[in-house]
Amino acid sequence: MAGRIRQSDVEEVKARTNIADVVGDHVSLKSAGVGSLKGLCPFHDERSPSFHVRPALGYYHCFGCGESGDAYTFLQRMDHVSFSEAVERLAGRLGYELHYEDGGQASDHGNRARLLAANQAAAEFFIDKLVSPEAEVGRRFLGERGFDAEAARRFGVGFAPKSWDALTDHLKGRGFSTEELSASGLVSQGDRGVYDRFRGRLVWPIRDVTGQTVGFGARRLLDDDKGPKYLNTPETPVYHKAQVLYGLDLAKRDISKSHRVVVVEGYTDVMACHLAGVTTAIATCGTSFGVDHIKVLRRVMGDDSGGGEVVFTFDGDAAGQQAAMRAFGEEQRFAAQTFVAVAPDGLDPCDLRLARGDAAVRSLVESRTPLFEFVLRHTIERYDLETVEGRVGALRAAAPVIADIRDPALRPGYTREIARMLGVELAEATRAVRQAGSQGRGPAAGQRGDGGQARHATGERTASVGAAPGGAGGATTATEARPFSIADLPNDPATRLERDALQAMLQYPTEVGIELLRHAVDCRFTNPTLAVVRDGIASVLAAGEVAVAVDRVVDEVPQPFAGVVRQLAVAPIPQRGNAEPGVYVRGVVGSLVEGELLRQKAELLGRLQRTDRADTETYAALQRGLVELERERRQLRGD
Repeated sequence: MAGRIRQSDVEEVKARTNIADVVGDHVSLKSAGVGSLKGLCPFHDERSPSFHVRPALGYYHCFGCGESGDAYTFLQRMDHVSFSEAVERLAGRLGYELHYEDGGQASDHGNRARLLAANQAAAEFFIDKLVSPEAEVGRRFLGERGFDAEAARRFGVGFAPKSWDALTDHLKGRGFSTEELSASGLVSQGDRGVYDRFRGRLVWPIRDVTGQTVGFGARRLLDDDKGPKYLNTPETPVYHKAQVLYGLDLAKRDISKSHRVVVVEGYTDVMACHLAGVTTAIATCGTSFGVDHIKVLRRVMGDDSGGGEVVFTFDGDAAGQQAAMRAFGEEQRFAAQTFVAVAPDGLDPCDLRLARGDAAVRSLVESRTPLFEFVLRHTIERYDLETVEGRVGALRAAAPVIADIRDPALRPGYTREIARMLGVELAEATRAVRQAGSQGRGPAAGQRGDGGQARHATGERTASVGAAPGGAGGATTATEARPFSIADLPNDPATRLERDALQAMLQYPTEVGIELLRHAVDCRFTNPTLAVVRDGIASVLAAGEVAVAVDRVVDEVPQPFAGVVRQLAVAPIPQRGNAEPGVYVRGVVGSLVEGELLRQKAELLGRLQRTDRADTETYAALQRGLVELERERRQLRGD
């Protein structure tokens, strides 16, 4: 095992890392004011972005669920790695050589990094084997579907030899142990030991959103292969099929830019779409499209405005219709509008491209139909509309679909349409839709999305320890689940000024300047929570430090207030036209200090009025104090 990483290296890697790049691998970020970025939180479901990142400070904070930290914390939370592994991953990203206190090297056995390395080595092995004579059957399969050698290279397609141990021997020769190969899912265990999991198959690498190979999907080619048509990597510490989307590493940039994603059913469909110019296509990996996939896509899309699009492509057969119904059951988890695209003759994108060319694939996506409309027609088709019982049953089944349409302006039109299709009175159809809406029914009701979960995640508060942050309002109850947010602070002018000044002091201490900082921490605060943060900054300055580092302030305040410090460190600074941030932060901190000087002046004037002029010494001292305060105030204003 490697020893402890030198603290100086930990700090250096952190200083060199742009946290926006690390977070941006998982979350679509957009500007949220001067020096601030925001996106949908990767740690909980939410409709509007409350996850903020401050690249200059190297911090993130979610005002919805309370998660916060630096680049190391983010990797630990997202990828479930240890602190040391997070440091090593970021150092590798930078090309920075780490040093260990005992002179050792990074641990390279049984951890995530080794499993990823084994997968990458396997991917390279498969690619090399695709040009071998034995792989002719694989190359023919690709050619028959319109994919040449360049297409195979672009998507990393390879070939697994029909051998029990070709890959095993190759990877052992590269230094990987049997335990590592088993943990990565590249080998299976039998009575006689381990053997290659993928044999005589065409292989696609499955990569995570950052582009690292985490598993494989393999297609049966040979008649004597009695295994399933598609065989995927089993669940491993790095591969979770419910969270991985094939092609997302290639599509994420265009998905983020266009706020559109096209969900297809297979690896060759993804290839066909991308080659045809639909570069936002992705697919699930041997499992149905589920809740975790939606969470991943929403973060990449920046799905918060409702202006995006999710287009599902399904086969026209019964299985495709069932897939559409399942998708509709989760549709409301998206803020984006959802559509379905079914090709003529039930062709999938790969066959459509082969039969009719690239333009047909692009046209398929552009001729999409709203998902609820597709589901509505499919629902009605199940009933015999020639009978009264059939029409009543169809109306009862279709009404919840219309009631669930998110755009209320569309519901009357579809109510009229369903009345026409079923041959019932408009009033009867309207009554059925209204009743379905009041009962909260719908296809897959109870399985649908974030209606309850999102409200639970963002609408409750956590119990706090002792005197809870928040000032007036006191402690919260043990049944609450959302942490204190600075948005919960009172909205009076004094508290707003104190909050804004602390944000400026934490985010732009250099621009504020050491002298103004020292004046500011001497100011009285009306809000007790913010007063604790002020005291933390004062302690850092009192220790002789010339800069206010967020980590140091967090260490100085009581633990229940650490989250408040982090929130203030990432909350957006107000945008003031084209003014430099330094102008605003000096102004707001200066206003805090000037307010304190005015309070002190009012106190001195009161004392002066109450002082007997015969007490010349006290009277003169008070007058000198007033003169000094006025001098400080003029100096503060630059007079």
